[in-house]
Amino acid sequence: MIKIDALPAFSDNYIWLLQDLDARRCAVVDPGDAAPVLAWLESNPGWQLSDILVTHHHHDHVGGIARLKAASGARVLGPAREQIPQRDLALSEGDRVEVLGHDFEVFEVPGHTLGHIAYYQPEHHWLFCGDTLFAAGCGRLFEGSPEQMHRSLSRLAALPSQTQVYCTHEYTLSNLRFALAVEPGNPQLAERFQQVSAWRSEGRISLPSNLALERATNPFLRVEQPSVRAALDARSGQAERSPSEVFAQLRAWKDNF
Repeated sequence: MIKIDALPAFSDNYIWLLQDLDARRCAVVDPGDAAPVLAWLESNPGWQLSDILVTHHHHDHVGGIARLKAASGARVLGPAREQIPQRDLALSEGDRVEVLGHDFEVFEVPGHTLGHIAYYQPEHHWLFCGDTLFAAGCGRLFEGSPEQMHRSLSRLAALPSQTQVYCTHEYTLSNLRFALAVEPGNPQLAERFQQVSAWRSEGRISLPSNLALERATNPFLRVEQPSVRAALDARSGQAERSPSEVFAQLRAWKDNF
């Protein structure tokens, strides 16, 4: 049995901790800071950190790798097209890798960075997507193009509705504020905003999300919806756009929101 918890890091990062409760082995995803992981291992004696999964090269996702590998000898998995410290296994599109007895599929999802990957476990529908897809939002385009990011998000959005979205930042509430500016008449969005607002006021995490909820409330997955297009029409007066152009204008709007 696998249990998944979030270890908070920095101001709004989450390091996902996967725990094999039978074997007392664990894996972490995107450990930008070693301290939360080492603290958990210290408070849970007898556990072995076996794997470190990395989605992309940004420091807040890789900064803890060296200390964790030195302390545990864990295997480091990461994208083949990026420089990942102490990487043992370079992963590309279509690869499959076993972690804690479960097979994960590797997707290349460029946009936030050019070599960004996501890990998908098809039996349990777990998606570890780094900074590509966020709850109610998506990552900034630091290296890739809007076309690349739109394709990456469309690919993730096509996964089964029950897929659990384990992204790596607590951005949900601010993302929902933007989503409401885009679609103020979306009742599911209004309900989600109220729920997440209550959770955050109680200090509760807003993750994981799921793809059914994202398809209903995330404007970056709704670029073909008339309500989203109408919001952009009202801002620019332009009525004809491809889906990737809608995405690009939404992302530019969010960048300055």
